[in-house]
Amino acid sequence: MRAIRRFTVRTVLPEPLAALDDLALNLRWSWHTPTRELFAGIDAQRWKDVHGDPVRLLGSLSPERLAELAADDAFVARVRELGADLSTYLSDERWYQGEQRRRESEGAAALPGAIAYFSAEFGITGALPQYSGGLGILAGDHLKSASDLGAPIIGVGLLYGAGYFRQSLTRDGWQAETYPVLDPDSLPLSLLRETDGTPARVSLPLPGGRMLHAQVWRADVGRVPLLLLDSNVPENDDLARHVTDRLYGGTSEHRLNQELLLGMGGVKALRLHSRLTGAPEPEVYHCNEGHAGFLGVERIRELLAGSELGFDAAREAVRAGTVFTTHTPVPAGIDRFGADLIAEYFGGGNEVPGISVDQVLALGREDYAGGDPAVFNMAVMGLRLAKRANGVAQLHGQVSRGMFAALWPGFDTAEVPITSITNGVHAETWTDPEFAEAQAEYFTPAEIADGSGWYKTDGGIDNATLWQLRRAQRERLVADARVRSRKSWLQRGASPAELGWVDGILDPDVLTIGFARRVPTYKRLTLMLRDTDRLRRLLLHPERPVQIVVAGKSHPADEQGVRLIQQLVQFADAVDVRHRIVFLPNYDIEMAQTLYPGCDVWLNNPLRPLEACGTSGMKAALNGALNLSILDGWWDEMYDGENGWAIPTADGVQDADRRDDLEAAALYDLLENTVAPRFYDRTDGLPVQWLANVRHTLATLGPKVQATRMVREYITELYTPVAESSRELNADGGAAAIALADWKARVQQAWPAVRVEHVESEGLHEVVQVGDAVTVRAFVSLDGLSPEDVQVQVVHGRVGDDDQIDEFETEPLSLTDTYEGSRYQFSRTLTLGRSGPFGYTVRIVPVHAGLAGYTELGLVATA
Repeated sequence: MRAIRRFTVRTVLPEPLAALDDLALNLRWSWHTPTRELFAGIDAQRWKDVHGDPVRLLGSLSPERLAELAADDAFVARVRELGADLSTYLSDERWYQGEQRRRESEGAAALPGAIAYFSAEFGITGALPQYSGGLGILAGDHLKSASDLGAPIIGVGLLYGAGYFRQSLTRDGWQAETYPVLDPDSLPLSLLRETDGTPARVSLPLPGGRMLHAQVWRADVGRVPLLLLDSNVPENDDLARHVTDRLYGGTSEHRLNQELLLGMGGVKALRLHSRLTGAPEPEVYHCNEGHAGFLGVERIRELLAGSELGFDAAREAVRAGTVFTTHTPVPAGIDRFGADLIAEYFGGGNEVPGISVDQVLALGREDYAGGDPAVFNMAVMGLRLAKRANGVAQLHGQVSRGMFAALWPGFDTAEVPITSITNGVHAETWTDPEFAEAQAEYFTPAEIADGSGWYKTDGGIDNATLWQLRRAQRERLVADARVRSRKSWLQRGASPAELGWVDGILDPDVLTIGFARRVPTYKRLTLMLRDTDRLRRLLLHPERPVQIVVAGKSHPADEQGVRLIQQLVQFADAVDVRHRIVFLPNYDIEMAQTLYPGCDVWLNNPLRPLEACGTSGMKAALNGALNLSILDGWWDEMYDGENGWAIPTADGVQDADRRDDLEAAALYDLLENTVAPRFYDRTDGLPVQWLANVRHTLATLGPKVQATRMVREYITELYTPVAESSRELNADGGAAAIALADWKARVQQAWPAVRVEHVESEGLHEVVQVGDAVTVRAFVSLDGLSPEDVQVQVVHGRVGDDDQIDEFETEPLSLTDTYEGSRYQFSRTLTLGRSGPFGYTVRIVPVHAGLAGYTELGLVATA
């Protein structure tokens, strides 16, 4: 009989065990091994049954068992010890506080007082399933590392009633999806409440006089609060209640409702949280991908309602405090809505006070060369409302600059103001606990941090111990894969009697390759199947076999991706190879924490350059796996020839099938002729060269792939400059924002008549040599602008056969003469420093102290 209502009754703990509640509700347990071991020790089987979720574990304990634990003096002492340790972790000074004090003593710019981090998904732990893939895992690692650093970040997201789907397989290998409903009361969350105990609410107006209400749940990620908005409240109509039903599902309008709630509702949730808890208001707003872009509209609305600022000045004040990160290397990965749908939500009777529908549309409309003016682009809005923007790997930054170059016409792609901060991963989450314990036993904290412990010759981890550790990780993966495979086959309709073979799948002594990720077509799940005969020979080689563990979900609407999974599964089902290649359904954090450490090689073969970062290979590297990857994402910048292998790419080959064939052949060649022989080449039973590569990987990649490194870079390179800008523009009632907006309006009005009238050069001889000097003079007309409003630049460097300046430098010219009618002369003397074809041009760009750079307005006048 089906229940008409469901709720969770939480356990009341005996007083001696009271600290268990704090330990369970703070998600630090998800990366703190001693706390997890404490909970596992209560009931090992039950801990396994609840998939390592302490809230569910405590909720399943009988009063008798709780009484036993409360009477166990050793257990109570351990609970109190770990409770005190958590309290210390939450209150002690960490890197951020030390850095703030250092800056104060040196008179440097203060770090932000608080930073809001908006993301559509957060992958913290499997006990809080609010993620689908890399974007969410990255966001979770960002919060965890911010906590470890003591950074005052607050996360903002949505609480999805069914999270992302759970994946299973049909008998013929087709992906099947289910959406189990989550009960927030059974999750490690607390509900924000007003002082009278009623649930606190935020509200947004919708077309047709409807309202969207949401309650706000808080998760504690160590020191970092994470606010999750939930529309499943009685005040909403049925449509509104389902806005937060599931991640990345529904119609375009449903997605728009989610993104309005995330962005605009998320800002309201921050204000609510500050009012109820006294938490400081953020100085910096980080929009992690375009889903949360409407946060800028809400902040503009706030300023218009609470100050004398006009729209343009409010927009400048909001931009000053905003960072935007793009994660996609392909336009298809960006959320785009019809401009008519946006107009429906921001026009008519639903206009935001003080903001016209045209002003909203102008933020995201594709009104540039190659764009579609009938489309509202969330990434475009994110860029237009951000002071600083970045991609998530060096190569991805380069790709992003090309992708969005149309927003800055007239500038070279290299000048597009999108920088790069390469993603990192949270080591304590992704390093196998036993592997981490071994490092702690043999290395000092400093040797772990800088990787030097792996090069210790005295008192370090010797080859035999390292090989034993790696085999133990592989053995745990094999055991887990057998359990998961049996469960999957039973779900597919097999009977227990026909599954005896499952106990023999995989081998802890065979070279193990991992491949796990989302399954869009560009990640090429089935590249390994291009030549199935050759793959079979690799899997079944009599002396040097390989085995492959594959996992991944495809978005249910991506039929092509679902079909790729089916092709892989059907190959892996074949009787002759099913012991050497397995597909594990329902790829999630819990699976990943066994899969990454258990692999010897991590395979990644996307179409270059379509991988934004690809952090799964980083997690594998932390555990001693070697990467075998296309030079894309993070691997493009961190591959050094000794930490794995680069799969050659067939760049320039236009035929997609031909390119796949060539790159698959290169993959097979590497596996057959290099990777497998090195793994199986033994001296006294040990693969000495392989272990040398493992040591090198752990020593050199270990420090580089840390999310703490990534978060420090965000703080120093993006958050702090943005906080400075925000303080300046919001001081004195926004006086500087008003001045900047007025200046921009004046420059934009005058710019069509700004031009370089004439350029002269002096000093060039018939034969030009290195060391010669050339003086460049530019005569310009500024149409009422002053020389202080612009910079006249000479752009010079090596030129190609088409006279394009490929490698250029930019230097300012100095004002040397003034004429009537806003005409001026600027000049500069250049010393020619290198030989070869050389060229230059002159251009004018606007400059102002309030700009992040001279490209900000996208205005340039070139000779």
